[in-house]
Amino acid sequence: MASSPLSTYENSDASEVGAEEDLKFNDIQKSGKESQNVEGSEVEGATSKWSAFVKRFEFMQWKKKDISDDASLISRLKYSLLCPPHGPVATLFTWSLVIVTIWAASYVILGQVALPGKEVITVDIHGGTVFSILFLLVLAYLGGMFVALVKLPPLLGMLIVGILVNFVPYISVIGEGIDNKWSAALRSAALTIILLRAGLGLDPVALKKLSMMVFRLAFSPCIAESVIVAVASHYMLGFPWKWGFMLGFVLAAVSPAVVVPCLLSLQERGYGVAKGIPTLVIAAASMDDVLAISAFTILLGVTFTDGESTDIVSLVFKGPKEAVIGILWGIGWGLLMILFPPAVQNPQVNRQANPSPLMRSTLLVAGGLLALLGSAKADVPGAGALAVLTMGFVAGLGWRSQGWEDKNPVCDHLASLWLLFQPLLFGLIGTEIKISELDRSTVGRGIGVLVCGLSVRIVVSYLAVMGGNLTHKERFFISLAWLPKATVQAAVGPLALDLANKAIHDASPDKDMDFLEKQRVLGQQVLAIAVLVILITAPIGAVAVMTAGPKLLEKQSSDKTEGSEMKETESLEKGLKDSAKDE
Repeated sequence: MASSPLSTYENSDASEVGAEEDLKFNDIQKSGKESQNVEGSEVEGATSKWSAFVKRFEFMQWKKKDISDDASLISRLKYSLLCPPHGPVATLFTWSLVIVTIWAASYVILGQVALPGKEVITVDIHGGTVFSILFLLVLAYLGGMFVALVKLPPLLGMLIVGILVNFVPYISVIGEGIDNKWSAALRSAALTIILLRAGLGLDPVALKKLSMMVFRLAFSPCIAESVIVAVASHYMLGFPWKWGFMLGFVLAAVSPAVVVPCLLSLQERGYGVAKGIPTLVIAAASMDDVLAISAFTILLGVTFTDGESTDIVSLVFKGPKEAVIGILWGIGWGLLMILFPPAVQNPQVNRQANPSPLMRSTLLVAGGLLALLGSAKADVPGAGALAVLTMGFVAGLGWRSQGWEDKNPVCDHLASLWLLFQPLLFGLIGTEIKISELDRSTVGRGIGVLVCGLSVRIVVSYLAVMGGNLTHKERFFISLAWLPKATVQAAVGPLALDLANKAIHDASPDKDMDFLEKQRVLGQQVLAIAVLVILITAPIGAVAVMTAGPKLLEKQSSDKTEGSEMKETESLEKGLKDSAKDE
């Protein structure tokens, strides 16, 4: 809070020394007040549009109306329908929403098991899955603790454990015993948790200031790396141009699962917060993935679909369509989270905001799972991550207007869940790295392709964030934060090989089997290089971000520190006034 400027002394007998000291403190507090007023006005401006929107519907709000205790049943019913939702009607709707959302999330995870019916359903599951997941959780957690002892990011130890359980004798049964569908569902759940935490932590003021920079950072490095990888793979590996660009967009996607936890850790410690660097990188990471996945999907469709049945127009517009769907879904669900559960349960008794943190956490997590997994089921996979990030951001804006701070109970619940899902996420990502699938003939030239792509990515990332008030160190840090690859590569890396194998399996006798076999070999090479990029960039990128962050970013003082400094200033000011009066 900005303090009022020093008033002029009424005592005309004040000494000249006291007057000089008073002028010094006037200057100090005037400059402090100006900077704090600018900051405060920006924060208020972030919610001003929402407040203006709410004011248009004041005639529908219970805050403008009162109801007596002896009011009729009809009057009470009308009052219960006023906004924001409250009372028994809002409670009933909240519970209904919780049940429907949990059921819908269960359906996108479990499929037909969640549907009504009485027929017997056969469920295929890899034997030993529960045992393997539990032991992987314990081992990954211990690996993270061990790596943390040497001042490295815990996720590095978790990732290494996941890799080791695939081929180390006696414990390889853990990696081999995990069902692929269970692994994908758990990774999606963990990704939902971290994206919600990221959305709630986005700074609306910084996001508004850096909006153009977010777009430049999201698109420029991704496109540049994809082009360079396509050219390098064409001349170094002999890839056709379509396959080269397909590989480029597989490798160009940054990993939110690696980048976001690192940025949140730095943000919690105050690094880069003053200039909104965590918000910039987290927001751009989600858009980067939408672009990469959409472009890869277009190329995949063009490559494996017969020319006569290929709808080029629908493929080209698939990316923008997914982005719009993701943003709209996120905004809609975020608005629901603001209204339900109601902030004020019963305004006739108490009009102080007291929402249920558990209900809010349940609805937000279930809605995030529904968006992330449901988008893949609805054939709009690029929309999921963007929807989860958007709903967290919108919900956080609304909750702040209702009196919650940036650090609220839902953030605490998500942080607790992350303690469980972090070792699961990185352990499971590690199990996706199959060392046996790395072809020796591909590894050497594949590393050359990666070096070409990553070198250009670092340079373009640095250039993309120019034009603002960032220093050279901060721009270089953003370039480092744009390196890690993991989740997208693990998810889409095998798709081309899967489609190539399917094409061979379904091929009719008149098909060109040599051409199909060549596509299968190309699919194997894409998968091998995707594994290689995870193996190289995930640990190096995570270590680079966590170790370089404190050295390259400015640390913002905590509120507590700022408050104590202001109190010390006011105390000293009072002492000078008293001494001046005594003189």
